[in-house]
Amino acid sequence: MAGVPGFETVAGAFLSGGIALTGGPGKGSTETMVPEGRESLGMRSESGGFIVGLDGRPAFTLRSSASSPIPVLITVPHAGRDYPSALLAEMRDPEYACLRLEDRMIDLVAQEVARQTGAALIVAQAPRAMLDLNRARDDIDWDMIVGQRPHPVRHSQANWRARSGLGLIPRRLAGFGEIWRGQIDREELEQRIDGIHRPYHAATARELARIRDEWGAAMLVDLHSMPPLRRSPGKAGPLHFVLGDRFGTSCDAVLASQGFRYLEARGMGVAHNRPYAGGFVLDKHGAPANGLHALQLEICRSIYLDARMEEVTPRMLPLARLLAGFIREMGAAVARMAGEASFRQAAE
Repeated sequence: MAGVPGFETVAGAFLSGGIALTGGPGKGSTETMVPEGRESLGMRSESGGFIVGLDGRPAFTLRSSASSPIPVLITVPHAGRDYPSALLAEMRDPEYACLRLEDRMIDLVAQEVARQTGAALIVAQAPRAMLDLNRARDDIDWDMIVGQRPHPVRHSQANWRARSGLGLIPRRLAGFGEIWRGQIDREELEQRIDGIHRPYHAATARELARIRDEWGAAMLVDLHSMPPLRRSPGKAGPLHFVLGDRFGTSCDAVLASQGFRYLEARGMGVAHNRPYAGGFVLDKHGAPANGLHALQLEICRSIYLDARMEEVTPRMLPLARLLAGFIREMGAAVARMAGEASFRQAAE
């Protein structure tokens, strides 16, 4: 990829995976086909939750091994593309707003990384426009909601993102304004929370705990994508990744530092916590003292999408290989850390 050190264009790489692409607002989901055998052996798949207005279509899918080969769970909360027609009809400009809200096609990257590493994977099918899984359940702009509201309405750190326009139900986009034509019923809000938010985070917590119980520690890597950004003053070259750990609260500092160095050593432009430190996913699931580490990884869309930032290109495969190495590095570090902790306990 021109201007991005460490990436080569491998057009023929798609032949090994047979990736078929469909998608976009109202066009259904994207299917990824992988060679038979490697993934099917010892793998389990499940789906959970439901998308309001799509006849019970699941809100997320989970794929993992019966015995995890690596102590890592990859989560993808913002790539869902299963849009109910009623939801699209309520948007002022659905094509524009959906494209802006989605972490476009990052689920395809995550699926390939999970295939290469054996990491467990949870992917949201419900779109971010319907409900943002990286926000707390009380991060709500109640002026959007018709019906009884809680008393008193909280105006604190708990719902500061809602006040900026990007709360649990996104309301506004910078440079665009209001996303919706009208308000949302309180009953529908509760249905979205019960169908999407609660089951997604319950499944994430269960899977992360299962991996931790098997290995002694576990890492969650929350994958997102970001628009091209300028580096901070004094930094040369483009910014490819932003690694977030909630300023050291969601992940052991040694692990975060190792992940940063891994990407930087391969010629990538990397930032730490700025401008993205992570959100509710890291707050909810990161507990380093309990052996649960959580990182957010933002990936520049220009690395793997076309010029319109809509569809993947053959550059996706080199990115997936780089991230597979990152996941293996993190998994090995977590396993070592768990082993050292077990040794210390045995010696006491």
